[in-house]
Amino acid sequence: MIRFLSFVFLVICGLPARLLGCAACFGQSDSPMAHGLNAGMLVLLVFVVGAWALFGSFFVFLVRRANRVNDAVPGDQSDPQHN
Repeated sequence: MIRFLSFVFLVICGLPARLLGCAACFGQSDSPMAHGLNAGMLVLLVFVVGAWALFGSFFVFLVRRANRVNDAVPGDQSDPQHN
């Protein structure tokens, strides 16, 4: 295992510096790679916010359904107008 990790470390250290950083790290914020990175982050943000919205709306659905089920049903024994 130590030999493998040493090999991986040596391979990473031997890579050219150009491969180790993105366009934003090297100050080329107007390159196509930086635009793609920004678009990717926006897509991921939309998916995360959408997932949280669905998660929250599920609990709102559960609360509304529980309130609807707990409403008095006509003819029910707990209905005050029945007595």
